[in-house]
Amino acid sequence: MLAAAAIATSLAGSAWAEGETHHVAIHVNQDDPWVMTMALNNAQNLANYYESQGDSVVIEMVTYGPGLTMLIPGKSPVEDRISSMSLEMENLSFAACGNTHRAMSAKAGHEIELMDEARIVPSGVVRLVELQEQGYAYVRP
Repeated sequence: MLAAAAIATSLAGSAWAEGETHHVAIHVNQDDPWVMTMALNNAQNLANYYESQGDSVVIEMVTYGPGLTMLIPGKSPVEDRISSMSLEMENLSFAACGNTHRAMSAKAGHEIELMDEARIVPSGVVRLVELQEQGYAYVRP
């Protein structure tokens, strides 16, 4: 019986040591510095918590509509923080809605530049659905 307990404890310890990977989609669709800051705080808090548990987390921040401003250099109120967090957190990515980007660019009369950390996806809403279908947890600050 003591041997069984030792084996169980050993297996539990090795499972914990390997850690689990969590997947989270964070949705930003408002041009509001408070919302953008809260989204980044959520990402940082998730990473800190899971790291303290021996786990890891993959986070994709999806922006569309007015929230795309979060990823526009010179207009983003959180531009510096995005740059530093991207360097610190290798599993953090930023998706920019292609539909919103095209509409903003057409309205401006020129291609709207996005931060280097951003990648364009065809549709922000579709990207959120895809991520949820892949098992990502959904967070909206």
